[in-house]
Formats: sequence, structure tokens, C-alpha cells
Amino acid sequence: MTDYFFLIPIAIGLGLCGLAAFLWALKSDQYDDMQGAAERILHQDDVPLSR
Repeated sequence: MTDYFFLIPIAIGLGLCGLAAFLWALKSDQYDDMQGAAERILHQDDVPLSR
């Protein structure tokens, strides 16, 4: 029973940290152009690396 007094605040704290990280990612425009990033990979010029 006493373990719950430690585990519940830790779980709430980790959840709040995850929520804060998600909100920070939204605020810093990490999810703006998901379609463009996917198409950029497919249409990239294939230039061989020089050695």
C-alpha cells in the first residue's frame, strides 16, 4: 500500500512531462508539413557520393 504513495506521483509526473514535451513540439511547429517531408524523401536527387 505504501508503494502507491510513491508510484502515483511518479506516474503523474511522467505523464505531465510527456504532455509538456508534446505541447512544446506543437508550439515549435514540429508537425506543420508532414506531407511535404514524406514527398521530399521520395523526390530527392540521387547524387553518388564522391570518394
